[in-house]
Amino acid sequence: MNKTKLKSNLMLLMTAMIWGFAFVAQRVGADHVGAMTFNGVRFALGALSLLPAVLIFGRKLPMDRDCKKQTFLASLAGGAALFVASLLQQWGVALTQSAGKAGFITSLYTVLVPVIGFLLLRRRTGIYTWIGAFLAVGGLYLLSMTGDERAGIGDLVLILGAIVWAAHILIIDYFNGKQINAIVFAMGQFAVCAVCNLMGAGLFEEITVSGIAAAGVPILYGGLMSVGVAYTLQIFGQRGADPTAASVILSTESMFSALGGIIILGESMPISGYIGCVLIFAGVIYAQLTPGSEPAQKEKAS
Repeated sequence: MNKTKLKSNLMLLMTAMIWGFAFVAQRVGADHVGAMTFNGVRFALGALSLLPAVLIFGRKLPMDRDCKKQTFLASLAGGAALFVASLLQQWGVALTQSAGKAGFITSLYTVLVPVIGFLLLRRRTGIYTWIGAFLAVGGLYLLSMTGDERAGIGDLVLILGAIVWAAHILIIDYFNGKQINAIVFAMGQFAVCAVCNLMGAGLFEEITVSGIAAAGVPILYGGLMSVGVAYTLQIFGQRGADPTAASVILSTESMFSALGGIIILGESMPISGYIGCVLIFAGVIYAQLTPGSEPAQKEKAS
């Protein structure tokens, strides 16, 4: 492995680590503020954190009238999907009270992308993708075996979130086929997501300065690190990395979420849960490494 690829892979590994530990931040933040308040503030910070990148790199990319139109439409569509996906994820984290479980269930979107592509878009999907999906479903069953009704509802919410995350990836894939300014699009979708969350929080949640202050560190981590820093690392990391290797490295996000939950929050689960995590991770990796499945490149903020 040459130095360029090694450097790129390390950047992607750092990205996965930041995203994985973001589930810990979300778990802690859920104790102090509502889901829409948490997401609204952190995505607003995330959008602002990308402003330097937009000013530095965005202006170097030509934007004619059609490019501006497609970038605007992509920002609206991507931001709307991001709003729903991140909201379901935050609700799921609050209900399950588990950063590790949330990380692994959310990672199912990687397997769902080719499956949804086949079912709705009639895209060709290899047999190995379905084997990966089978492993992931088996792992999900073991991971969700619990007598806690509240946690069971949380699992369902996270599964719905994973479906919307997959839809978000397909939206990005659709607009990548058109002429858009990627940096401006990234900032735009985060801004749209922030506005939707803050509007919802104003209508349905009680926003207090004390609550936001108590969740200050998780919000700052989720906004500046998970969105600004991790997204920037991903952009530069994927430039010099093999696409399949990049997907596999980014998939370790789920392992870091579990590791963060164990080390920082003292989380634990029954042995069946750990076996389920292994099966989900194996399914995700298997679907990406074998012929007939396309790597699902992330462009998200966990």
